[in-house]
Parts: sequence; structure tokens; C-alpha cells
Amino acid sequence: MKPVHVIGGGLAGSEACWQLANAGVPVVLHEMRPLTSTDAHETDQLAELVCSNSFRSDDFMHNAVGLLHEEMRRCNSLIMRMAGDHRVPAGGALAVDRVAFSQGVQDALLSHPNVTLERELIESLPPEDWGSVIIATGPLTHGPLAEAIRAETGEDSLAFYDAIAPIVYQDSIDFSKAWMQSRWDKGAEGIGDGADYVNCPLSEEQYNAFIQGLLDADKTAFKEWEKDTPYFEACLPIEVMAERGPMTLAFGPMKPVGLTNPHQEEKPYAVVQLRQDNKLGTLYNMVGFQTKMTHGAQTELLRTIPGLENARFARLGGIHRNTFINSPQLLDDQLRLNSQPYLRFAGQMTGVEGYVESAAMGLLAGRFAAAEAKGEELPALPNTTALGGLVAHITTGHIEGREIESGTKAETFQPMNINYGLLPPLNHRMKKRDRKPAMSQRALDALAAWLDDHSAKTAT
Repeated sequence: MKPVHVIGGGLAGSEACWQLANAGVPVVLHEMRPLTSTDAHETDQLAELVCSNSFRSDDFMHNAVGLLHEEMRRCNSLIMRMAGDHRVPAGGALAVDRVAFSQGVQDALLSHPNVTLERELIESLPPEDWGSVIIATGPLTHGPLAEAIRAETGEDSLAFYDAIAPIVYQDSIDFSKAWMQSRWDKGAEGIGDGADYVNCPLSEEQYNAFIQGLLDADKTAFKEWEKDTPYFEACLPIEVMAERGPMTLAFGPMKPVGLTNPHQEEKPYAVVQLRQDNKLGTLYNMVGFQTKMTHGAQTELLRTIPGLENARFARLGGIHRNTFINSPQLLDDQLRLNSQPYLRFAGQMTGVEGYVESAAMGLLAGRFAAAEAKGEELPALPNTTALGGLVAHITTGHIEGREIESGTKAETFQPMNINYGLLPPLNHRMKKRDRKPAMSQRALDALAAWLDDHSAKTAT
């Protein structure tokens, strides 16, 4: 059997390799690091987390991303298995020790007899005689390969900016002002003690001064050709949120609800939360504090936050440009490129956003490619599942560009996180509080039937 080639060793590429290898299909993983790195990566490890260390909510009965977690677990996801093995306290969220997580993924892949890792730079589209190829190079695809993709598709890749948050050394936080607590004391079951976040309180005066400091701070300058690139709405820099109104952050990542300051009776006007970033508990990530401020401005302003006056930073925030293809026009429902069906795409390049969504597209690309390599027929994935709803949205479910006055079309395809709105509504009325659990149960039942159907067809 010819091997399937996977280009890119991020979350999507790693997951695709795992699915292929465990289906009995040989796979060659091509990763350009350490020969060539990116502006966001710091290591040559597979599945390196370059932004937050959080996979977001793990509540699969009430949250769509939690449902996606559970569906992936039931599909033997390597990414979700390693996230569980290297979990750190984060309330109801699934957060990981980023170094141990990445090492775990790499060790699992390199020890699998069906996986071969090639450390090399791919600068053009592979020839068709390679056979099946999955391109999972992520939002920071190496320039020559990105240009080759543009030349093949005839489409300009859309682009947006993605930002990363600062990481603080735990021993530099002043706990005479800060305290440990999860909102409403809701911790992750079986891990931590329910007090999973560091909370730094701000009075109204301190909050207003902080907002003004954000507006006045020096920001990273963009190149001329980057100036019209939009941000992804779910990962806005804090200064961009501040520009939308003085209370935007107070009702966003700095909201004080569900928290009680043990140091004083007066309730905080706003709160900055930090989430554990490694298993040792020595590093904490500033939740929702993605930023494009210069490093000097960050250090000065963030140290005005009560409890962080003497903060030492393991990493300061930054911003990088992401790209993705126009999947509704370019890909079929098996993630194959219409013009060159031997090429599949996976991960953020397909127009999904988030660690879990990217890995989910790798999982599906790997399963699609494995079935094809073995001459099997993979049943259509139900769109009532989170996996099916997500892939359906980026390949067939997106509303195409609308006509505008000039007669041309305004393209509206943008990166998408998983959400219940991507799943068909329930066909019967029920109380609002019961809808999400009902949709989640419907999804898990549909996934179980799909997996059984696939297994039955494989057996025959």
C-alpha cells in the first residue's frame, strides 16, 4: 500500500497521521521545523501550542466545543488523549501543560510502526505520483508553498490576524492582592480544587486608567499590505476591544461576576484572570489578554494591574498573520481540492478556528484518506454531530457571497469556531435549558451509529 503523505506537524497534521496509522495505512509526515521556523513557534516539537494552552470548555452536554472534545475522544483522537494525560487545573475548561502535551503527541507518533517523520521543507505542491496528500501546514504556511496553493486554486487566500497572550511566572504574583478561585467555584471534575484561576481585582478607577493605558500604548506596526487584514472576532487583542467602548472588557474577559475577593469586602469592578499554563504550576497565562502592544508597552501597562506590579513574564503577547482558503468554493465534502482531488486540506487552512476545530479537521481528513487508501466507502458524517456540522459548514453550508450594487459579489467566508448553530435545530419544542443537552445527546447517538456503520462496512 502506498503511504499517505501529510505535510505539517501541527495539531491537524499530527491527528491525521494518527488516524491513518491506526487504520493500518502507512504515513509519511513532512515537518519543516527545525530547518525553518515561524514567527509563532519556539520549538521543533510536533503539535506545539503557539497561543493559549486551553482547549476551552470540556462540558460536552452544555457546550459545543465540549461536545467536539467528546466526539473526538470516541473517534480515538490522539490530541484529545494527550490533552487528558497532561491536563492542568482550569475550572471547567480543558487546559494542558503545553510542553508535556507536545512531547506526548510526538512520542506517540514516532513510536508507531506506520509513521515515518521527514524533517524537510516542502516548497511546492507535491506531484500527483505521490498519491494521497494531506496539506495541514496551518495559518503560517511557508511562503513558496502558500504561493503554489494560490496558483493552483486561482483564489487569493483570505487572511486575518491572530494574537497570543502573555505568560507570567507564578512566583512573581502578589497574593496579598490576588487570590485563587474559579467563577462560582466551578472547577474541573477530578482535577484541581475548584480554585483554578489567579484573580487580580481592579477598582473602577484602576479599570478606567487601564483602559486609557491600552488606548494610549504603543502598538505593533503593520506592513502596508497588511493594514486591511481583519481580526478574528473570537481572538481580538485587548486594545481592539477597548477601542470598541470603555466597558467592552468589563463585560468580556475582565468581567468580575462569580468571584469574591477574600482580601476586601468591596466587590471588584473588574478582574484579570490567569490560568495555569504548565503542570508544575510555575507559569500562568493571562486569560483573554491577546495583544498587539509592543513588548515595552506590555510590561509597563500590565504591571499596573493589582497583584502584577512585580510580574515577570515568561512570554509577552504578540500578533501574527493567519491565512485560510475559501473552502466552500475549493473543497468537496471529503476535504479534497476540487481541481486536484489527490490533495486534501486540514486544520486552520480550511477556515476553522481554534485548536480543537483544527485537530478535528485533521481527524476527518485522516479518516477520509484512510478509507480511500483501503478502497472502503466511508459513510457520510451526520450533520447532527459537531464533527459533521463543522465540516458541512466549511464545505457546503456557508452562504456564498451576496450581490452588491456594482454587480460583484462580497465574499463573507470567515474562520468559524464550533457552535450549536452549525447543527440542525431540534424538531420538537422544549425548555431552553434542555436544548443543548438534547442536541449533545442526539449528536453522540448519531456518532455512535456512524462509527458502527463504518466498522460494519469495514468488516464486510
